[in-house]
Amino acid sequence: MLIVAIAWIYVVLMMAVAEAMSSQGSLLGAVFTFLLYGVLPLSVVLYVMATPARRRRRRAAESHPPDGGRQPPGDAVAPEREEA
Repeated sequence: MLIVAIAWIYVVLMMAVAEAMSSQGSLLGAVFTFLLYGVLPLSVVLYVMATPARRRRRRAAESHPPDGGRQPPGDAVAPEREEA
């Protein structure tokens, strides 16, 4: 999926460069072309495509204790030792 995202950004970047270099185009038009055809749609698509992985990570974090279950639960802070 990452190769498709890179290819799409490349194509949109070339569109923006063509817009900026055109005699009828402008730099502002190139910026909007890059943002509205490239960054915005790609960010939405990548967010949606990453949803299953985020869900798996969240479920895994909820089902496993932070220490991996190897240590018994105890006090997070060691008791202060008193000198005699």
